[in-house]
Amino acid sequence: MASPVERTASGREYKVKDMSQAYFGRLQIGLAEVQMPALMSCRTEFGPSQPLKGARITGSVHMTIPTAVLIETLTAVGAEVRWCSSNTFSTQDHAAAAIARNSAAVFAWKGETTQEYWWCIERALDWGPGGGPDLIVSDGGDAMLLIHEGVKAEEAYENTGNLPDPASIDNPESQIVLTIIRDGLETDPKRYRKIKERLIEVSEAIATAVEWLYRMQANGTLLFPVINVNDSVTETKFQNLCGCLPSGPDGLMTATDLEIAGKVAVVCGYGDVGKDSAAALKKAGACVIVTEVNPIRALQALMEGILVLTLEDVVSEADIFVVTAGSGKGIVTVDHMRKMKNNAIVGNISPFDKAIDMPSLESFPGVKRITFNPQTERWVFPDTKSGVIVLAEGRLVNLGRATGHPCSVTSSCSFANHAMAQLELWMERDTGKYEKKVYAMPKHLDEKVASLHLGKLGAKLTKLSKEHAD
Repeated sequence: MASPVERTASGREYKVKDMSQAYFGRLQIGLAEVQMPALMSCRTEFGPSQPLKGARITGSVHMTIPTAVLIETLTAVGAEVRWCSSNTFSTQDHAAAAIARNSAAVFAWKGETTQEYWWCIERALDWGPGGGPDLIVSDGGDAMLLIHEGVKAEEAYENTGNLPDPASIDNPESQIVLTIIRDGLETDPKRYRKIKERLIEVSEAIATAVEWLYRMQANGTLLFPVINVNDSVTETKFQNLCGCLPSGPDGLMTATDLEIAGKVAVVCGYGDVGKDSAAALKKAGACVIVTEVNPIRALQALMEGILVLTLEDVVSEADIFVVTAGSGKGIVTVDHMRKMKNNAIVGNISPFDKAIDMPSLESFPGVKRITFNPQTERWVFPDTKSGVIVLAEGRLVNLGRATGHPCSVTSSCSFANHAMAQLELWMERDTGKYEKKVYAMPKHLDEKVASLHLGKLGAKLTKLSKEHAD
């Protein structure tokens, strides 16, 4: 468990790895601002009127330099912010330090344990006796999951007197979540219900979390309205320009000091991220093969000149495996890894952590784990004496081993979507416009995100005459 929170001279809470990195983080944020024109335009347009004044916003999004620009945009237009990361490896410690020193409460550091990760989410949701946040910026849904599970446990405890039993489930991470909720019930049996009552709405940016939210809407258990920014035009069309490894193939190359050119690379899944993964690997000189369950996507891959096979067809021949399928569990199993070539590289660019079966690898009898550098490890099997190189412990490779999404276009569009959704949700909070449902990003906000970029990118729109418009 993390040690108690610290405070800045002004009293703002934080828990980061090293506050001495704040100066370097500040320099990097300044560079990123130039590459994120939509958020800077948002500050210019909305800063004077302070439309988010009085709003409490909790963020659960990778604590990186681009995220820092989003946080400071929200504070620049009036919000008070508490933030945690949405992945144990994705935090850039210099970004966290700079934000903690200057702008918002931050609870994030690179290399959190799973227990520390959920502790950080708790802290980001903790706004004191007045309940929780008014709004949540989400990337994966973990903060929402904690609230939903907390409310369910509180209601059961009130009705039956029974505390949650973490031992009743097998998943170690779920056990941690239930333990947090159980311990909290003894000090405040209405904590999560108070959070639910104050919480107005959420913006969510991950497809698999959105699917989960739609399921809750269908069965009537969704506790608050959500704007799905993941499917906005400015998100889907421009977010995926970055490819699987947004700084190019650096996540693989820096991690292993191996060249990609001439290697056989398997991309598991040919959705939007998979297409870009394949393109990035092809550009680096790899021979790319994809695996796919969808016939339309398989045909698209073939039309791009990419061979489509099953993982079993190529598992013993390929050099690099990149898992891109969103919510799949155990797409790459320990049996697959045992059949791979010696020193085959395995990485995950899907947004969730179960696509590579790490628990089975970690518990395999006699397996030997050798750490080359942080988040680059070779796992050697005792019977074959050969091993696989797993990046970022099977978690998001671009955030664990590279530098995440580039600021230009990608994060600028994505985070501008969040900013505009948060403004919309806050401004409409008393109108009843948004019910406890999942809403697509309104078209006028999508167009606003695009327009916020144009002036700073030197574009001038042609205006229709009335005759042409008619």
